[in-house]
Amino acid sequence: MELKLLQKEVASICGVTEDCITNWEKNRSIPQIQFFPHIIKFLGYMPFEVDLTTLSGKLKAHRHIRGLSQKQLGKILGVDGATVCSWELEENQPHKAILEKLNIML
Repeated sequence: MELKLLQKEVASICGVTEDCITNWEKNRSIPQIQFFPHIIKFLGYMPFEVDLTTLSGKLKAHRHIRGLSQKQLGKILGVDGATVCSWELEENQPHKAILEKLNIML
């Protein structure tokens, strides 16, 4: 509203349809992760709460900023998406070799 943009203009910026914007605004649906980078760039901040002091929070932030699912990040790291999920839920910790990759990535 502050920018006085129409829904169709916001939709174009975010790479979605006008209906998507309407549904997001009315809490009928939530954005899919692949649209997060556009939303974050448009807003100028990350509208998700993450704790950047933890590995879990860093992983979530990294995925949101890049629009990656847990499965996609897992593929990049050579692990299953469920493994990434368990790291984000702090049920497990990555092995040393994966931690080294993550330190470079994050």
